[in-house]
Amino acid sequence: MSSNAHRRIKSVSYAKYGYYFILPFFLVYFFFQLWPLINTFLVSFHGNGKDVAQWIGLQNYKDILFGGEGRKVRVIHESFFRCLGNTFILWIGNFIPQLALSLSLAVWFTEAQLKIPGKGFFKVVMYLPNIITAASVAVLFLQLCGQSETNPGAINLLLYKLGIVKRDVIGAGLYSTVKFVEGKWQSRIVIMFIQTWMWFGNTMIMLMSGIQGINPSLFEAASIDGASSGQVFRKITLPLLTPIMAYTLITSMIGGLQMFDIPFLYNKDLNVRDHIKTVAVMIFQYFHAQSNENKMGYAGAASVLLFFVTLALGLIAFYMTRDKDEIAKKKMRKKAAKEARQENRQFGGIRL
Repeated sequence: MSSNAHRRIKSVSYAKYGYYFILPFFLVYFFFQLWPLINTFLVSFHGNGKDVAQWIGLQNYKDILFGGEGRKVRVIHESFFRCLGNTFILWIGNFIPQLALSLSLAVWFTEAQLKIPGKGFFKVVMYLPNIITAASVAVLFLQLCGQSETNPGAINLLLYKLGIVKRDVIGAGLYSTVKFVEGKWQSRIVIMFIQTWMWFGNTMIMLMSGIQGINPSLFEAASIDGASSGQVFRKITLPLLTPIMAYTLITSMIGGLQMFDIPFLYNKDLNVRDHIKTVAVMIFQYFHAQSNENKMGYAGAASVLLFFVTLALGLIAFYMTRDKDEIAKKKMRKKAAKEARQENRQFGGIRL
């Protein structure tokens, strides 16, 4: 009777509603991103300038990677690797302090023994820079770090009032000796600071979710055993945060290697200087050159090369952050299953 009743009960599956929720993303992706992505690969095999419709195969990749005899080809080759170096410098320079700050705050906010008043308020305030547009932030810091008489900038004025920096008298104008906009490392440090300030809140939230997903009994057992906070952090928190740390690393790397807004807009005349020009900025400039001087083929090839660089680094990151214990257990299970099959074959498929 009970079995017949169970058969009459219809099982309800809610899995389809999940697909409904993610369907808009895939529709937008297929309509607005899939074809441009495919077209980028196709463009990378075409010429430049007046020969943009000509199929030239892998020539653009050879010019970018290995250079050539012509001056224009050497400039393309040198520019790509210089921009790639700038991209790595700006990304690594903001990711390391961002991760250190976010991890410290995540551990601090999730510490059960610390009763921090207004914890929710501080979380919201630290996340707010993430929702401000990059263009607004770039313009804001460009005004703060100005260095001319008409725009001396609040930071330069403050440093001058404190006596930390001097000012050079050039004609009728006063110009700061600290060139936050034009200086090579000064402008790089400002861009690194902007990126860290904008994204550390988002990273902090993700790390907090990872810490809160750890079984509280592990922390209680460590506390009973007399473990210090540093030992708990090194032996429990960090190892169990490996998956979310890997996710943070991958997403930060993808965003960092495609960095465009801040380096492009952090210039007085939108003439991006060589020491802060990233690969994404170079690609944009190549695509938007004049019709008879456009470098669309080179831009497409540079985009594809950047994709493969990101893919290779992502695979390396996945390999380095993999769960070694789980891999070892999986190998042991395979070995045990193999030995069991050999025993079955040895005794004619009959276990003794």
